[in-house]
Amino acid sequence: MVWAQMLATQFAMEMANGGLSMDGKDYAGTQEFAGDFRNGFIDFGWDKQSDAWKDRKRAIELNNGRAAMMGIFGLMTHELMGNVATILPLAK
Repeated sequence: MVWAQMLATQFAMEMANGGLSMDGKDYAGTQEFAGDFRNGFIDFGWDKQSDAWKDRKRAIELNNGRAAMMGIFGLMTHELMGNVATILPLAK
C-alpha cells in the first residue's frame, strides 16, 4: 500500500509540474527550471538573487531530498527486517 501512495504522490506532482512532459516544463512555459512550482502569488525574492546563489540553493535542496529518501529507505528496510521498534521505540 505504501508503494501505491508513493506512486500516486509522484504522479500528482508530475501532473502539477507539466503533465508528464519530457522536458519538465509547465504548460504556460513560466518555469525557470524543471520543478519550479512558483505561481506568482508569494514572492520570496528568488528573482532578485544571483544565478550562483540560485544554483547553490537548488543543490542544497537536492541534497536534502536525497537525505530524506535515504531515511525513508532505511525505515522501509528495517520494517522488512522486523526491527523498527529497535530504532523507533514508539513504533510498537
